[in-house]
Amino acid sequence: MTEHAPAATTSSPWEQALATLTAQGEAFELADGEVRGVPVRMFRNAPPSLREFVAAARAKGEATWLVYENERWSFADGLARVDALASALVSRFAVQPGDRVAIAMRNYPEWIFSYFAVTAIGAVAVGVNGWWTTEELDYGLRDCGARVLLADEERIERVTPLLGALDLKLVAVRCDASVALPPGAERYEDVVAPFAGTALPDVKVDPDADAMILYTSGTTAHPKGVVSTHRAILQSLFAFACRAIANVVARPPKEPHPYPTSYILIVPLFHVTGLVPVMLGATFGGSKLVMMYKWSPERALELIERERVTTFVGVPTQSHDLLESPKFATTDTSSLQSVGGGGAAAPTALVKRIESSFKRGRPNIGYGMTETNAFGPGNTGDDYVRKPASTGRVVPICEIRVMDQVSGATAATGEVGEVCFRGPHLFRGYWNKPKETAEVLGEDGWLRTGDLGYLDDEGFLFLVDRAKDIVLRAGENISCSEVENVVYAFPDTYECAAFGLPHERLGEELAVAVYPKPGRALDPEALKKHVGEHLAAFKVPSRVFVFDEPLPRNASGKLLRRALRDQLAAAAGA
Repeated sequence: MTEHAPAATTSSPWEQALATLTAQGEAFELADGEVRGVPVRMFRNAPPSLREFVAAARAKGEATWLVYENERWSFADGLARVDALASALVSRFAVQPGDRVAIAMRNYPEWIFSYFAVTAIGAVAVGVNGWWTTEELDYGLRDCGARVLLADEERIERVTPLLGALDLKLVAVRCDASVALPPGAERYEDVVAPFAGTALPDVKVDPDADAMILYTSGTTAHPKGVVSTHRAILQSLFAFACRAIANVVARPPKEPHPYPTSYILIVPLFHVTGLVPVMLGATFGGSKLVMMYKWSPERALELIERERVTTFVGVPTQSHDLLESPKFATTDTSSLQSVGGGGAAAPTALVKRIESSFKRGRPNIGYGMTETNAFGPGNTGDDYVRKPASTGRVVPICEIRVMDQVSGATAATGEVGEVCFRGPHLFRGYWNKPKETAEVLGEDGWLRTGDLGYLDDEGFLFLVDRAKDIVLRAGENISCSEVENVVYAFPDTYECAAFGLPHERLGEELAVAVYPKPGRALDPEALKKHVGEHLAAFKVPSRVFVFDEPLPRNASGKLLRRALRDQLAAAAGA
């Protein structure tokens, strides 16, 4: 690597703060490097792998790391569990570098211990979507080729019918002793107990080795496994930290903050937001991470007050839920400094409401993808209040361009095009899907997001639409084609189209328009039940529109999904 000099001139306090933080000799010093043949800028001081990241976390000792219900785990206690599980995976299950180990459970401390244990020995942690049905689990576990599955009681029940056909070891996490396990399954405590007090196995982990697979719903019939390397994850993590510090330096908070930084985990760890900026961010900063069994605004308020939580990161729906809770007015939320997150655009009214509703808390938003390890443009504080429709700006490791969809050239300032990113924080590719990878990630390193937007003269990104057929419901990506495939399997369906409709709380709700087979009377509730038998609950449409004539198409026969969506949205609004 060679040194990268910061820009010679800056024009704002934020840019000045970034230039200082990334200068030679500073914690976030930038250097020139190369990832898969593409020249990039990266943080020189980021750990080379998650194994070294774990080693650095040991210095936190007895400081509180995780709070789950009435459990409190220090860094020392939690990392001792990481060491024991890592030793068990190597010695008992013969897990080798590159092997996939799947994690399917609620946000338990064991999810985090498992993630670090797997990645610290060079294996690949596969974050299984906890909402998946048996059918979806069958696809995901076969697709990634997991050798070991760590699962809680709910997921074990769903995966049990598959065990005869899958060649994997099952470890039951937090499974009641009275519950009989499937043949061959072992309890987590029995697995780690013999290795208590052992050191982390001595394994060399390369920075560009695969570290994790997270599944994301795209425009294909099945979710795609997004593969990220150790380098990509840690470069993203450093980018989040650099931006957070730059924001504080450039714009001091409303009021001095007397509480140590702490986070509340309100989104699933199998989502990149919960995993990278929240869980890894808290661990990186030596901060307390308060975990919830499941989302409840009332319970979240209790925990915020009890644990003096400073950082609230979720989807806009959750910020809205917090403010709407009857307990909000009587709960002390003065510890909160940052309120927001990502996963979907926040209504401008919500931005203003957050700004006016908290003593110290300021609104923030981030735009990222599983493919970018959650990092992308971010907006917060004064800038977000000033430009509530913008998702913000990037820090230096992340290049951004808006591409004209016709010519492929870079669009001019203010012109709409496809948003593209480049940097060391991008994913390596889709698991076993080279064709799909090549469609979005070019040899030049630019990632095509499928989102449409424009940059203003200050470098702030504004998103205007999605080029891909994805519904974003409360932060959950729903593939329209995946839902349509299931709807077409319903006996009464002749043709269908899935799309999103605006929803005040969820951002979007999933809807389907269906034209029944001739002579059939289609029952919307029966159709919903059918979808729920094959897909996760959040993929079940909340609105079913039954047409008495074929769905609209253009001259070439292509379904006019967008026109249909706009027509039904207008009718619903009226």
